[in-house]
Amino acid sequence: MSDSFNDDAHLWNGTSQANGNGDGDVAANANSAKDSLLDSASSAMAAVNNHPTTQSIKNNIANGPVGQSVKAESEKTKNEFADLANSRTTPDQPAATGQPLTHYHSMFYRLLSWKNPRATAISFAASIIFIISARYLNVIRYIFKALYITLGITASAEAAGHLTLGKGLTSQFRPRQYYTIPKASLERLLDDVEQFINFFVIESQRIIFAENVYATGAAFFASLISYFLIKFVPLWGLALIATTIAYLGPLVYIKNKEVIDAQLEKGYQIANQQATQLKDLAAQHTGNAAKTVQGYTQQYTAKAQETINSYRGRSASPEAKKQDLPSPPQHEPAPVKEEPAPIAA
Repeated sequence: MSDSFNDDAHLWNGTSQANGNGDGDVAANANSAKDSLLDSASSAMAAVNNHPTTQSIKNNIANGPVGQSVKAESEKTKNEFADLANSRTTPDQPAATGQPLTHYHSMFYRLLSWKNPRATAISFAASIIFIISARYLNVIRYIFKALYITLGITASAEAAGHLTLGKGLTSQFRPRQYYTIPKASLERLLDDVEQFINFFVIESQRIIFAENVYATGAAFFASLISYFLIKFVPLWGLALIATTIAYLGPLVYIKNKEVIDAQLEKGYQIANQQATQLKDLAAQHTGNAAKTVQGYTQQYTAKAQETINSYRGRSASPEAKKQDLPSPPQHEPAPVKEEPAPIAA
């Protein structure tokens, strides 16, 4: 009885070991099949890439006029963006308060002055595309959609790998160390954000306090026009108009600089003449008004003096009045006649 029990136990252990070895063989076969498939695909891609026909097509495209033109334009665009990035330096001229400006002042000046036309045109097109995309595309919704699709694929691949191969697929692509932002890069990024925010803060104050009267005037007209346009133009439309004017306004001025400067100089001279005439006219009227006021002042002063003198003459003191009045006539007493005394008899 015991012998038969031992035999059954050995048979069960042997079956279990066979099943375990079978699962290991399946996983090993799956890994080898995956490796062989990847090797086959890479070999096929290498064969296609190294084929003479493919190499000929690549050489014709790269060395042809189209390829050379694309390469040259790409190199120029790259150099212009590098020059634009290197232009981020603090301007030598400070603000009216004496405090230094940000390095974004020089960068935006160079960007909007079209000194790097390719970089400026690309940034202008990117801004227009961003405004239109924000208007007609639900960007936030698409972000969430891409997020849940990515997370669903990674989670499904990991679970399916555990069920079929005994180990996840997503975890096979996991890096040995997760990426982190270096402290120096993060400090540079925060410094750029601070400079970018302070650029708008400083510029708004310079416009409000009329450090540049032309910029303040332009901002006034822009605000006035926006006040009326906002009634029937949406916010994205105003942003589109403002971006177009900000980029194309300097370009129009650069292309027609001589004509615009001549008209501005003519307008400046006319304004100076009008200001001079108004100043002279105001001085003339001020002088006439001063003379008139002086004449009226003298006239009323004389009348007031006469009134005061007459009032003083009437309101003299009682002693003075007594002295001024004539003394009453003094009557001498009548002489007394002396009669003789009666003689006694």
